[in-house]
Amino acid sequence: MTNHELWQAALGEIELNISKTNFITWFRNTDVIKTREGAATVGVPNAFSKEWLENKYNKLILRALRNILPEVKEVEFVIAAISLPELATPGRSTPPRRKETEIVNQSFQELEINKETHLNPKYTFDNFIVGSFNELAQAAAQAITKNLGRLYNPLFIYGGVGLGKTHLIQAIGNEIVKNFKNEKKICYTSSEKFTNELVAALYNGQMEEFKNSYRKIDVLIIDDVQFLSGKEKTQEEFFHTFNALYQNNKQIIISSDRPPKAISTLEERLKSRFEGGMIADISYPDLESRIAILKAKCYEKNLQISDEVLNYIAANIQKNIRELEGALNRVMITLKLSGSLPSLEQISKILTGITSPPSKKISYKVILQAVSEFYDINTSHLINRCRKKELVWPRQVAMFLIREELKSSFPFIGEKLGGRDHTTVMYACEKLNRELQKNESLQQEINLIKERFYSI
Repeated sequence: MTNHELWQAALGEIELNISKTNFITWFRNTDVIKTREGAATVGVPNAFSKEWLENKYNKLILRALRNILPEVKEVEFVIAAISLPELATPGRSTPPRRKETEIVNQSFQELEINKETHLNPKYTFDNFIVGSFNELAQAAAQAITKNLGRLYNPLFIYGGVGLGKTHLIQAIGNEIVKNFKNEKKICYTSSEKFTNELVAALYNGQMEEFKNSYRKIDVLIIDDVQFLSGKEKTQEEFFHTFNALYQNNKQIIISSDRPPKAISTLEERLKSRFEGGMIADISYPDLESRIAILKAKCYEKNLQISDEVLNYIAANIQKNIRELEGALNRVMITLKLSGSLPSLEQISKILTGITSPPSKKISYKVILQAVSEFYDINTSHLINRCRKKELVWPRQVAMFLIREELKSSFPFIGEKLGGRDHTTVMYACEKLNRELQKNESLQQEINLIKERFYSI
């Protein structure tokens, strides 16, 4: 394996662990320059990238490289102009004309983002796989493209990491662009970018320009709105922006990793606005949907992979569409390097760390941490004697999860959550069990919290 091939394989794993935007921003124009005596030297385009990769992603890069080449013990970064060679295709005496970046570095096609709308044209309804896990969200998304500002406004889509929320909300934007050409002003942004723009406007004394830029929008698509939690000034400005657009029948589309009521430090007036439209969740894809997604990805990448291999991947990666694509990328790289499709035994080794992760032993402390993070409260709030409304529900959820996941006794749970009587715990568990039988959104909420504590 060459240094370049090593880096391409490592990128396939790195991409699974960070956002698409960060992956594109920090790993474009990078490559492994040399490996010697247990050290891998990574070339980067400038000093800023060097400092960021050293401080932010050093451990992640080292782990990815060691999973492929165990003798790598450390990583160093140097500023270097990366000249990417053309990729020779196995079995051919001459290299193809297509550049290496076109064949292997497919993730960096994200750079085709529309500069006006900030939408990625690769996200469309045509390549969005619909199943029972997302059909309500997809149907609502399709409907609003023909009834802007009048049908579901706002449209609030929530679900766990890597389930396709960003794809779906950007598909809405791209469909509107196609239907209305230049008649509608569309803006896709993240809550983090909205906050950064607000801070810059405050610092530079350009608040009027900031407000006007958002008030002129016909379709506002904001991703990961949960990150507005706790940011009072940003929430205030977003509230006024929301009202201005809503009152003028402008379409608002929002995504989050949890439903509005679960974003505890979000202002009540914003929660009320979010809940006033259509709320749709995206849950975990079933086996058939996972296989369909893999087949669609193979079609996009022009890959010929057997159903046996696709079934294996789908059976072993059950909760994250992004991980499905990452696993497929690993198989693709192996296929390109060897010229033949690996056996199932080889694929099992290739996908170590992604498929069939070892079962993780969790404790009540881990569950308390996950619950407190999900509801944006301190862990101490779960175990103190305070009976504020916004703390009672998370505390009851924590009791239920400790009982369900650890099979702990009612007295044990009561003791760990502030010395409460066991009858209090029994009441909480019975209440949650009743609610789960009739409330699908609560089931999704519980699944999202489980996803957190099994990943801590």
